[in-house]
Amino acid sequence: MASNSSTSIRQEQHPLIQRLAHCIEDVWQTHLDLSPYQLPEDLGYVEGRLEGEKLTIENQCYQTREFRKLHLELAKVGKSLDILHCVMFPRPDYNLPMFGTDIVGGRGQVSAAIVDLSPIAPPANPDALRRSLPANYQTALQDYTAPSFSQPRDLPPWGHIFSEFCLFVRPSDAAEEEAFLAHVRAILELHCQLAIATPSTPDHQADLLAGQQLYCSQQQQNDKTRRVLEKAFGDAWAERYMTTVLFDLPTQ
Repeated sequence: MASNSSTSIRQEQHPLIQRLAHCIEDVWQTHLDLSPYQLPEDLGYVEGRLEGEKLTIENQCYQTREFRKLHLELAKVGKSLDILHCVMFPRPDYNLPMFGTDIVGGRGQVSAAIVDLSPIAPPANPDALRRSLPANYQTALQDYTAPSFSQPRDLPPWGHIFSEFCLFVRPSDAAEEEAFLAHVRAILELHCQLAIATPSTPDHQADLLAGQQLYCSQQQQNDKTRRVLEKAFGDAWAERYMTTVLFDLPTQ
């Protein structure tokens, strides 16, 4: 297991992952005032073996006034699997949704692509399963027309943490890959613009903290991710990575 990288795996990944990674970085740098976020020293860059193939994981993390952590992960398993994973974790005193996007590809094909602004505020209706998006996000997303895709995918059993605007698809061709990329950029730019205009609301911190903890705990149930990490690095390492890097629970 290695802890530093001389070259990035990005240029070896599926072109859509390369382009989305550049897109995310570009939008962050354009709209947000980024500062470094320190991951545990041994978890920024990791190498291992999975069923005889080399597994490489690269992480980039930042923080801003509004976000306690902006996380972009790229992972590659030999020539069979390429992954992009990105989550923006709001600070608990900002009523902001959780931006997340993932792409899973391999052997030249993208099998899964998802993007969402997941709500963490308490639901307006106490009986509702899904939490509530801020009103300005709700209005903006209702006015926005998302592209259509020929192969929508079903959300996992714990998918109630996602919003009604969640897009989860298998892009069928280059045109749909381009449409997904443009959609993510539009959602991410909207999120950054609304976030920097959002005031701090410390009075609601407990409710927002609970919503973010729910999001993280549900995401930690992703068995596919956990099984890959456990096979490559062992159960204890996988648990530490899931709870420290991928979906750490905010403490304040």
